[in-house]
Amino acid sequence: MLKNFTNKILIIFIIFSLNSAYAQTPEEFIKEVTSKASSILKQNIEKNQKSQQLISLAKDSVDINGIGMYTLGKYKKIISEEQLREYTVLFNQYFLKSFSSRLSEYSDPKINVISQKYLNEKYTIVSSILVADDKRPEIKIDWRVYTKNPKNPLIRDLIIEGLSLARTQREEFNSVINGADGEVEVLFQTLRNFNKN
Repeated sequence: MLKNFTNKILIIFIIFSLNSAYAQTPEEFIKEVTSKASSILKQNIEKNQKSQQLISLAKDSVDINGIGMYTLGKYKKIISEEQLREYTVLFNQYFLKSFSSRLSEYSDPKINVISQKYLNEKYTIVSSILVADDKRPEIKIDWRVYTKNPKNPLIRDLIIEGLSLARTQREEFNSVINGADGEVEVLFQTLRNFNKN
């Protein structure tokens, strides 16, 4: 009887421990992501090796498809399913290439995570500071974390000194499409060209 009771307690403890390991707060999540990114960037390895490690980190921590749909804006509702599938592939390639190439320029970024602000069950804003060095001033960075699944938080946007990168990207993409009289294919070709280079 006691043995069965002990086994049940042990099982409950293991389940609790496993759940605790994965149920991070958004603030803890961003601390972990920025710590991993910093560790990658400090390594004395080739730039393309850093890029591959950063890409792997982004795939695990960023909602790339969610950002892609947001940046496509109103056009996601009027293009065909085939076009939407192609756009998803192109945007993933575009995002990962852009993300890794920009971030790999930093050698040792120091980010201090300060606080988190709960917006609703889907979103929390995590505030942080990119510490100043001899090349750049202090920069305020807010992270919009998507928490619909609290056990798998994902980054949906970066707001740098009040400027949303996702919104800026959306405006840029919409400008390309509007400049081509609503032809989404022009945006696709722009993404293809960027991904090739």
